[in-house]
Amino acid sequence: MKNSLVMSCAGNRQAQTGRYWCMKKPSRIAVFLLVIFCAFTVSAQLEISAILLGKIQQKFGDEAVTRVEQWQDLMKTAKTLPEKEKLRRVNQFFNQRIEFVDDIYLWGVKDYWATPIEFLARGAGDCEDYSIAKYFTLKELGVSEKKMRITYVKALKLRQAHMVLTYFETPRAVPVVLDNLIPTIKPATERKDLLPVYSFNGSGLWLAKARGSGKKVGSSSRLNMWESLKNRMLSNEL
Repeated sequence: MKNSLVMSCAGNRQAQTGRYWCMKKPSRIAVFLLVIFCAFTVSAQLEISAILLGKIQQKFGDEAVTRVEQWQDLMKTAKTLPEKEKLRRVNQFFNQRIEFVDDIYLWGVKDYWATPIEFLARGAGDCEDYSIAKYFTLKELGVSEKKMRITYVKALKLRQAHMVLTYFETPRAVPVVLDNLIPTIKPATERKDLLPVYSFNGSGLWLAKARGSGKKVGSSSRLNMWESLKNRMLSNEL
């Protein structure tokens, strides 16, 4: 999600304090970024076959297989946990196991949205990949997508665009933020280092604001530029 004018995904560095979360009017850049999101209601295809594990082992080695197997174990053992504990475990799982690496170095392109399997197999990715993997893992664990938003923010002191996953216990609640920058899940009101711009999930697009889920501005079902990611998730490509 980089743009030559403003975008470079914030890495695993300590974020600084900044302004309070507030409603933002979408810029021309933000509108452009919105059209690259394609919502899809298909499952993330998170079940891993022995054949796919064999391909992962051959291409990426034993450590990659271990990460994927640990991920599968997480999805089996965490299904009955309370939602707050699901959030904590999923956030911790990806933050502790995956190295932050910019797309240009990992994929050779300025922007690439990895599937959870690609993310885990390589053991590296950027802020978008963390957020996407957490979103689909929590969805697989039974957390309603209505409670989750993939949220674009500005990391103020870093002066970079950044992506996080936000969770709303109720529609008008202050969301909590799952972030690769820090290990702790905190309410958005305590993340003054982040300025929200807009958010999305599989069913809609929202302008961000300090409290509640924001103002819905359209249905993400109209957007179709995520087709590559959708197909890769369906086919479990590496």
